[in-house]
Amino acid sequence: LPAEGGEGRRAPFLLRALRIAVVVCLYWFTSIAMVFLNKYLLDSPSLRLDAPLFVTFFQCALTAALCLGLSLGAACGPPCPGLPALRLDPKVSRSVLPLSAVFIGMVTSNNLCLKYVGVAFYNVGRSLTTVFNVLLSYLLLKQTTSLYALLACGVIIGGFWLGVDQEGAEGTLSWTGIFFGILASLCVSLNAIYTKKVLPVVDGSIWRLTFYNNINACVLFFPLMMLLGEFRTLYHFDKLGSPSFWGMMTLGGVFGFAIGYVTGLQIKFTSPLTHNVSGTAKACAQTVLAVIYFEETKSFLWWTSNLMVLGGSFAYTWVKGLEMRKVQEDPNVKSSERNETGV
Repeated sequence: LPAEGGEGRRAPFLLRALRIAVVVCLYWFTSIAMVFLNKYLLDSPSLRLDAPLFVTFFQCALTAALCLGLSLGAACGPPCPGLPALRLDPKVSRSVLPLSAVFIGMVTSNNLCLKYVGVAFYNVGRSLTTVFNVLLSYLLLKQTTSLYALLACGVIIGGFWLGVDQEGAEGTLSWTGIFFGILASLCVSLNAIYTKKVLPVVDGSIWRLTFYNNINACVLFFPLMMLLGEFRTLYHFDKLGSPSFWGMMTLGGVFGFAIGYVTGLQIKFTSPLTHNVSGTAKACAQTVLAVIYFEETKSFLWWTSNLMVLGGSFAYTWVKGLEMRKVQEDPNVKSSERNETGV
């Protein structure tokens, strides 16, 4: 009987481990594939399409359409609590608008950073998100950060500057790409803060927020594309009638939509802390794959910059995880930390 009980306990453990492994692999595959697809669409010599806002607009439009399609599908079939009925409410749309402006800045600067820097350097180019999280938490939320977490941020900043220096030494540095990488890092941090503020407007539904965000983004992208002359670029684009081009655009949009779902899935089956560790490891794998795929040769100091960014990110995640566990286990620490952070 004990043996049978042991086997019974072992089987669910193996099942859970297998499920987690599948979810993590799905997140890695989706995230890495999306980056490589976007690099092709934004900066491929064979495609020669200089319309980054149109690529981003198309992905937002496809995401909104997929959200609506899934919602209608759920309404016709058995009820699904995770997929609420979606309808466009102008009042809600206006309430979400400030977040949508930040969201546009985030997706556009991410894509523009990827357009001007290589996939291998992309992770370092937009690595200051953690640093901006700490800075904005202090400025906007009056939350202080521990010394060890600040030291981890220092390592990330050091890795970022070393990476910029090494890209310059190799003659592949794009200051435009660096600018958009820093802007992307700032927008990612602002997006997280504004999302928490706006979620109550959509009854706490991520699906509903995604739908409104992308609808608003599509409307706001039109004047921007007109201002930057992208409609003229599209008119003269020789592959506008090519099925393979639209196939790649659609695939990029589907992966862009899927990344939100698989990210939530990974957090659900592991934890936010494990998700951050997985994201750091994924960035490392993505960098190595990019160097191999594009047949690039990088210096020792260039690899050191990547390791500093990844190591600093991992250390920050680990420190914050320990602090959260300490707060949960000790109510006295929890109350004192609340006083320190002003929460």
